[in-house]
Amino acid sequence: MTTRPDRGGDPPSRPPGVPVVPAQPGPATAPAGVSPAPVEPPPAPAAPAEPVEPVEPGTPQEPAATAETDPAADAVAEPAPKSDRAQYGVCAFLALVGGLVVVDATTRIGSALNTADPIGPKPVPILLGVLLLVVAVIYGVDVARGGAGEPEAGEDVDLSLPVDWRTVLLLIGAFAVNAVLIDRLGWVISGTILFWGSAYALGNRHYVRNLLIAVALSLITFYTFAIGLGVDLPAGVLQGIL
Repeated sequence: MTTRPDRGGDPPSRPPGVPVVPAQPGPATAPAGVSPAPVEPPPAPAAPAEPVEPVEPGTPQEPAATAETDPAADAVAEPAPKSDRAQYGVCAFLALVGGLVVVDATTRIGSALNTADPIGPKPVPILLGVLLLVVAVIYGVDVARGGAGEPEAGEDVDLSLPVDWRTVLLLIGAFAVNAVLIDRLGWVISGTILFWGSAYALGNRHYVRNLLIAVALSLITFYTFAIGLGVDLPAGVLQGIL
């Protein structure tokens, strides 16, 4: 009875030597089988706000800069294309050739008409001359407006290199020899010299093969004009053989 509180007695005294531990502030201990609630960390201190400059009334405000910039603003303005004066020489050459063709067709070519050719020989060269004059005018207007030809994508040309005058002179020589010898030696021989000389001027050094190809091309063109078009090319020294 003296040691049992449930029967009206005094509670038993604590054994000596056990200190009384005061209650510590902290999260309450969860009962067994229940997970404790997560402890939230203390909030971080807020960063100090930047001072805002006062805006005077009536002052236009600039839009805020965005992460993406306008590509058109970064593009450098290209200068306007300048006209190439050398192209005017081409226009003048076309106009000159067209004028000569028209004058030659109207003054030197006769107007013989027959049942086989009711049109006559004049209309075709006159039409070609007029077309050359029209092309010269259109080309001149395009050059004056700054038009320029674009290089071909497939061409491998270094514009910084000088002109290969040796090749140019060799080609001119091959055409000049053909023009001089075509009446004397005939087209087959002069054409062979033209084709072979052109291949040599352009750097081909297969002499025998080029000669055979040149002879074949000369004969093919000779008989094509004679049989297919009814135009007899000069036979020269080979007259009666071909």
